[in-house]
Amino acid sequence: MKLLSLTLLLSGWIPNPFFPHPVRGQARDPLVYGPPLEPVHYYYDGWPTGIAVSSTGRMFSNYPIGLDANDTKYQVAELTGNTTETPYPSAEMNSPPGGPINYTTNPMVSCLIPDLDISLTKVQTSANYRDYLIGVQSVVIDPKDRLWILDTGRVSLPDGTLLLSSYGGPKLIGVDLASNTVFKTILFPPNVSYPDSVRTNQTIKLRKVEGASLTPSTQYNNDIRFDLRPNITESGEGIAYITDSSNEGRNGIIVVDLGTGESWRHLDNLLWVHPEPGFYLTIWGEPVYFALGSDGITLSADGETLYWTVVSGRYLYSVPTARLREHTSPTAQLLAAASVTRLTQKGVSDGLESDSNDYVYCGSFETNSINVYFPQNGTVATFVRDPRIEWTDTMSVVSLRNSSSEDSSGSGSSRGYLYFTENQLWRIPKVQGGVDRRAKPFTLYRVPLPDGGGKIQLT
Repeated sequence: MKLLSLTLLLSGWIPNPFFPHPVRGQARDPLVYGPPLEPVHYYYDGWPTGIAVSSTGRMFSNYPIGLDANDTKYQVAELTGNTTETPYPSAEMNSPPGGPINYTTNPMVSCLIPDLDISLTKVQTSANYRDYLIGVQSVVIDPKDRLWILDTGRVSLPDGTLLLSSYGGPKLIGVDLASNTVFKTILFPPNVSYPDSVRTNQTIKLRKVEGASLTPSTQYNNDIRFDLRPNITESGEGIAYITDSSNEGRNGIIVVDLGTGESWRHLDNLLWVHPEPGFYLTIWGEPVYFALGSDGITLSADGETLYWTVVSGRYLYSVPTARLREHTSPTAQLLAAASVTRLTQKGVSDGLESDSNDYVYCGSFETNSINVYFPQNGTVATFVRDPRIEWTDTMSVVSLRNSSSEDSSGSGSSRGYLYFTENQLWRIPKVQGGVDRRAKPFTLYRVPLPDGGGKIQLT
């Protein structure tokens, strides 16, 4: 009888006198903090990473086939309704002839080149069209309200294999929102888009792009920020800073002169751009093992400091942008590396963003939060918290111009918002052993910025 009573007690069938039910007033986690989330868009078709919002409220997202082989409908779209999207800048640009895979090198085959007396294995590659979108990882609105599209040039196969890129695939595309047309395309040369030294050390011929004979690359362009101040380059058109998050090649920072199209690398393979060894995190109570290096990136309000983070780590890093812009002197690489500062722990983050108050916003997956770092005193605080926050992929700060209905004074004032995508990236097949655990819809949210913050205007 005593054994039966103990069994019933432990099973919960009878009340436990030693552990009564929670009493009124007992402390518990409130789960939410800060401004309430405002859902802006629900994604039912593609799986998004990036979000870019113009000052007039136009919204754009990208859907990287490099991470999700099912993202084949389009790589970039304008969000035209609560649940609807339209390929952007055109359906044609989102439809490379023959698809995003270069079938001249697929499947892998061996061949003999008699003139050189060498045997060469052709490796699988993504397509290398410069005028079509291949595998877009990020979209960003610059301080002049222009859309930039960052193409990795890389595609995943249904079995999860991430194909290498080839020259013409990895690129940066500028789009004029007034005319919805491309005004600039910048390609990354082999000394920036590094060849895949593991699988081949020979140059192979792919589809000809400007007569080039080229080598496949493991570069993975991830996120990007812009400084358009005319005095920082001789061209006067500004600089772009890009993270390379490749987990096969070299992590690092890529710098682009937007006027000349020249690009160069910094901080290659240093400790601060690599994932922390043995790192794991928990989201919604589940352990996640995911090794990814330099990813999130943003600029200080004055443009003089670059911040970045690795996904597989909890620290925020910084470096003076002047060190990154310098690349011609023999000590440029050394001085840039010596100028890196490990600032503080800020939670596990993907994307970063900053505002005109010089606040730096960082995701915090493990606490279902977005945190804010204050450079003025080096502290971190919770900005917004909600159980719906899980993997904050990309954030976009925008100063929305008030419409006449919102601003009867006609003063042309604006209000700052932080837009961000929640996309369950930690549940994609690449992370979950081939099992897709995501649940649609994926969601775009926004919250108002604190203290009158808005978009940084580096022009």
